[in-house]
Amino acid sequence: MAASVTVLTRDDIAKSAARNIPDLLSEQVGLSVKDLFGSNGANASVDMRGFGATGPQNTLILVDGRRYSDIDTAVIAWSSIPLANVERIEILRGTGAVLYGDGASAGAINIVTRSPQQLAPALGVAARVASFRTHEGHVAANFASPGFGLSATAHGYASDGYRANSRNEQRNFLANARWIVGPGHLDLRLGTDATDAGIPGSRRVQPSSGTDEYATNPKGAQTPLDYSSRDGRRAGIAWNQQFRDTDLSIGLDWRDRDSRAFFVTRGVFRADSLKLVSLTPRVRVPFSTGDFTHRLTVGIDSHSWRYASRQANRPENVARPINFVRGTLQDRALYLSDSIALSAATTATVGWRSERVRIDLNDTLDPAAPGFFFNTGAQPASAVLRARAGEIGLRHAFLREWTGYARVAQSFRFARIDEIYETDLAFNNQFQILRPQRALTHEIGAEWRETGRMLRTSLFTTRVIDELHLDPFTAGMGNTNLPPSRRQGLELEGRWQTTPSVRVSAVYSYTSARFLEGILPGGGSALGANLPIGGKNVPLVPAQKFNLGMVWEFAAKTRLTSSLAYVGSQFMENDEPNSLGTKIPAYTVADVKLAKIFGWGAISLAVNNLFDRKYYNYAVRNQFNNAPDRYAVFPLPGRTVGVSAEFSLQ
Repeated sequence: MAASVTVLTRDDIAKSAARNIPDLLSEQVGLSVKDLFGSNGANASVDMRGFGATGPQNTLILVDGRRYSDIDTAVIAWSSIPLANVERIEILRGTGAVLYGDGASAGAINIVTRSPQQLAPALGVAARVASFRTHEGHVAANFASPGFGLSATAHGYASDGYRANSRNEQRNFLANARWIVGPGHLDLRLGTDATDAGIPGSRRVQPSSGTDEYATNPKGAQTPLDYSSRDGRRAGIAWNQQFRDTDLSIGLDWRDRDSRAFFVTRGVFRADSLKLVSLTPRVRVPFSTGDFTHRLTVGIDSHSWRYASRQANRPENVARPINFVRGTLQDRALYLSDSIALSAATTATVGWRSERVRIDLNDTLDPAAPGFFFNTGAQPASAVLRARAGEIGLRHAFLREWTGYARVAQSFRFARIDEIYETDLAFNNQFQILRPQRALTHEIGAEWRETGRMLRTSLFTTRVIDELHLDPFTAGMGNTNLPPSRRQGLELEGRWQTTPSVRVSAVYSYTSARFLEGILPGGGSALGANLPIGGKNVPLVPAQKFNLGMVWEFAAKTRLTSSLAYVGSQFMENDEPNSLGTKIPAYTVADVKLAKIFGWGAISLAVNNLFDRKYYNYAVRNQFNNAPDRYAVFPLPGRTVGVSAEFSLQ
């Protein structure tokens, strides 16, 4: 493939000191992870190649090749995919819009879960205890025969958390069955997940008033009574069959999610639901034209979402909400991608995608509902939006060890439903359906591989037009298409097996994300109206990021894993003009893990944030005139110590 791709294997995952998928992704080149509370990834979001606050909406998450990112801005339920269930993670940088469509402007991350056919019959139990009264347990069972396999896992996590009101409880269950059908297979997957978590809010800092809650009480809670919960269910069936040289794949997936949040201080309770049905047939056909051989992929994506949001003043009044927002979204796409072997050393890739979205929205206002206070209802809205993606790439093997590639790709993003539902200047609710975002990426790269050693480098530039983003400057709320911007950067990734027992890895990213021109519209904010932002940095994008890792197997079945991560400073969210004068500070965090493997299982000791550094990776600038120098930070945990044990019966 003519692209920058990293594959994290099961061995890479087992040897990492990461506790969850966001931890693991934060170690990879070109990826930046933002976390609010450090609660096992419950509030973590992933940004690829410098999109900042909208990184999660431009980095598509897939599970087993199926879309896991939704049409709202809710974070991914990472707890529903424990690391123990992951076979490998495929990271595609620089847009995957032809194959995956909406929301893959920066790239795509495909999490491949473990198949029962790949595992020996076994029963496994794992347990972990850690700082902040953290308890975690995992039970897995697997059965496999030549024609059938069945696996099931149950996982639970509970922790008081680093901060007040940051207790987090997570539970999930996964089951996977596979039938071998001739030269193909039929997969059935089922899953449930549940999360209950406190919302401690931020720590406020305002130099003009002498306020610095981050320095005086970093573990405190601004909102000691706020909480949230989330329940998800999913099912999927996939049929893969080979007819001579032709591969046919048909996927049918269903997801259902209910989430609730009570913001006690504001007197707001929200109960949201989201349902998805997807049908994704795809066929791969090899053929030849003259001296060239082709592998053509043709597919159709059909996604149907139903969204509902009930907004009341208290949980007991949700049956009669003040605002009841409902919406449907029908997404249909056709795509083609052809891999052409021009010679034994050269492969070209061309692809095209056309996508059509129909959105229907309405908002029912009940002035007689409990807690009604000058609320407004949005007028119904409908729209049909269209966008296209395309790419052309070339990959060439110069020598046995050296490979180079180049590609140009166009991508797009549609607005999420909760981005569409916002307020106007007079704080009246309305549906704001904006133009689709477009992006054009140019990229070149090279890779060198030799036994035990690897080096990969990429240079990229992405120009974004009509970028979709929440606009905090228009009376404090709203949505807008931002002026043109550009992301460009350098990525370096290397791995070296220095001795049979020592492996060293390192990654470095330099990312420049800037607005090219234009005015940020709005008024009524602490910053003023119609601010020129040409040449300014996009917030929440660290210019430099470096990770160094080492795995040392210093004795038989005994290894020490260590990692060091440096993340450079970055402007805070809401500081598009770069005028606050304070940035999120750079930070360095080290993790270590000692593991011993036995015939019956393994035990390990892990220390995260070894040197107990005080840091945060998300902060937001105040947007109101009453405190122009105020900002809010979200402190992350200090040193965490955890001990785990795994037992397996085969």
